[in-house]
Amino acid sequence: MSASDELRLHISQVGDYAFRIEFEGTQLQALLSDEPSPLGHDEGPNPSRLLLAAIGNCMAASLVFALRKFKNQPGPITASVRATPERNAEGRWRIARAEIELRLAEPGEHHAQLERILQQFENFCVVTQSVREGIAVAARVLDSSGKQLHPPPQA
Repeated sequence: MSASDELRLHISQVGDYAFRIEFEGTQLQALLSDEPSPLGHDEGPNPSRLLLAAIGNCMAASLVFALRKFKNQPGPITASVRATPERNAEGRWRIARAEIELRLAEPGEHHAQLERILQQFENFCVVTQSVREGIAVAARVLDSSGKQLHPPPQA
């Protein structure tokens, strides 16, 4: 990844709460997301699960990267992610915290520089560090003619 790599997705509603997610500029297959019932039909992971999957996957990949950086050859790493949605002060559902458990395929003493690796691997995780620092999200709503409805256009 570099500063010039723009990440682009296209998301289209295909059902009540089901959306097709396409990864523009790639050969990746589209992904279907959906809400669990009673809103949706559980046809795919919902956005909260996708967020947690992104955090867990990124943390596991960052650990692999850090281990390999010090010439280790780790076996397959697994990650388990747990989170419980909570209501915030306004009563809205949020994921306030996530617990990630990463498991090495071999004993820790088989890896060189493990203490140093464990002190720094989280810093390589783009997703987790972005979430921890907060992501500024700018949203616009346009109608079918392209007229901007939200936020109101500046006069």
